[in-house]
Amino acid sequence: MYAVVLTGGKQHQVSQGDVLSVELLNDAEKGSIVEFDKVLMVADGDQVKIGTPYVEGCKVQAEVVAIKGGEKVTITKFRRRKHFQKVTGHRQWYTQVKVTAINA
Repeated sequence: MYAVVLTGGKQHQVSQGDVLSVELLNDAEKGSIVEFDKVLMVADGDQVKIGTPYVEGCKVQAEVVAIKGGEKVTITKFRRRKHFQKVTGHRQWYTQVKVTAINA
């Protein structure tokens, strides 16, 4: 059994026991349970439910494993022959969750 969940503007295919990184969930703490109610599709063998846009009455429960930063991305601005060079960086924060149940 697997489901397609919409969170943080991205779609993730999840099944029970999967660990995935999603965009930072502000109200989540380590060890807490979060529910994703924007489920786009649920498949169990040959039975497939597709939502319009979401499947009614379906939720995916997950436990927050960690909140951590991703890899650092460096941004370089450079103008040749103008004596200009600027380097900045960005590190996106993610919430790592483990799927515990798919309630369809």
